[in-house]
Amino acid sequence: MTAPQPEPAAGLDAAAVDRPHVEQLTRPHRLRPGARVAVVAPSGPVPEERLRAGLDILRSWDLDPVVAPHVLDTHPTLGHLAGADRARARDLTEAWCDPEVSAVICARGGFGAQRMVDLVDWRAIREAGPKVFVGYSDITALHEAFALRAGYATLHGPMVAAGTFLSDPRTRESLRATLFEPESVRTLGLETARALAPGRARGVTLGGCVSLFAADLGTPYGRPSARGGLLLLEDVGEEPYRLDRILTQLLRSGRLDGVAGIGLGSWSECGPYEEVRAVLADRLGGLGVPVVEEMGFGHSETALTMPLGVSGVLDAESGTLTLDVPALR
Repeated sequence: MTAPQPEPAAGLDAAAVDRPHVEQLTRPHRLRPGARVAVVAPSGPVPEERLRAGLDILRSWDLDPVVAPHVLDTHPTLGHLAGADRARARDLTEAWCDPEVSAVICARGGFGAQRMVDLVDWRAIREAGPKVFVGYSDITALHEAFALRAGYATLHGPMVAAGTFLSDPRTRESLRATLFEPESVRTLGLETARALAPGRARGVTLGGCVSLFAADLGTPYGRPSARGGLLLLEDVGEEPYRLDRILTQLLRSGRLDGVAGIGLGSWSECGPYEEVRAVLADRLGGLGVPVVEEMGFGHSETALTMPLGVSGVLDAESGTLTLDVPALR
């Protein structure tokens, strides 16, 4: 099968690729009671019982969740994928373009978003306008695409069938408040947050799972630079030597040149945190920008919802990210 070709570099795409720095993106509207929410599976296969439990939580918030047609599919030969690439991309495009849908929330992460990202109809996405989009982990590939190919702010937050969303009340409340009362969650960071490198910086948020952020390097619409951005990074299952390699790749590529500040989330299953911390300090501490660790987002027992594409201030002394405006309008 012929690999998909990038669409013509025009409009928002061309501007995004050529931008020298990170800019604030268009924020979608907050949700209202009764809003319809589409659940999609851009990455790995979704356990049905977890999906049902997550949908019940959304209904308890007075939302109207609808499940995209291929969410419970499994790829016929590649068991780590939730169905065929084109089917997963079509689910996302159709959900976004449905005028009755106010938000699109991913069912889970896993593997596979990079395989389908170029199959999404980004022209149609732009024409449909901004909507709430939620996910994390493998979904980082789509957060970057929404930023660079549509110009939309998104939410790095828990997914409907993810364990943390189902088990942790604080995780759920962070997402619920962001969706319905975004002005109430403009200062972000758990009590564990502290300075890895001192300072205070203003910028626009971006980032996600660091391995996915690095994997986007060299792709047709990959971000050329995090200049002026507040880079939020976390990961799961990457041992310290692999994190060293990933961060070194980002440094060598110039992706981190001019970054304003860095916020770090969880490093679940990445080895003893003392070893992980040593790598983070070694690779990021020399950038001369504030770095805040253990902010409480990502693959952690409590995972705060972090807006991407929104301006704010990262303060290493207080261990907080304070948004200039609410995540949603």
